[in-house]
Amino acid sequence: MKTVSEKGKETFEYGNKYWLMLDETETKRVYPVKEVRVEEMKWRKWADDWLVHLISPNVYRTPREALASFDYIVREGKFGTVEGFFAKYMGAIAMFFISKRLKKRHHLQDNVREDLYEAVNEWVKAVGKQRLFMGGSQPNLADLAVYGVLRVMEGLEAFDDMMVNTKIQPWYQRMEEAGPRHEGV
Repeated sequence: MKTVSEKGKETFEYGNKYWLMLDETETKRVYPVKEVRVEEMKWRKWADDWLVHLISPNVYRTPREALASFDYIVREGKFGTVEGFFAKYMGAIAMFFISKRLKKRHHLQDNVREDLYEAVNEWVKAVGKQRLFMGGSQPNLADLAVYGVLRVMEGLEAFDDMMVNTKIQPWYQRMEEAGPRHEGV
């Protein structure tokens, strides 16, 4: 569907973006009550509409963090010497300034870490103390969406700060343990 944002920009929305197409038997198995499906869809949308927008402002928050992020990207991406040099320094400079624009666009606090901390603590609170995952004893698609967003920060200062200053670590570790094991990855 075509929609118009509050700024007058035309965008396309997909009405069933968060709706799994399952037959009736599978639907009852995966979503025993309607509220489970609604909750999963709500948090998947939250991960896409809010949580993901906290990543760049946090990992490129300062010139030092932007440089460290691109150092990690270049090292893990196995760039050549010249390409790596340009990717690291030009990328870090560009993303530092882009992150400032994103901070403004998404109305983040001056200390963007606070928005990240609040968001992940909101997630932990929603999962609650009675469940291991949003999906109960097993991760559901909301768990996977949030984990996927947070995983991209692993190895960076923002990730380490998040682990120390929030309550996300036990849930995140359970997600690590619940995932498939791949040798050499």
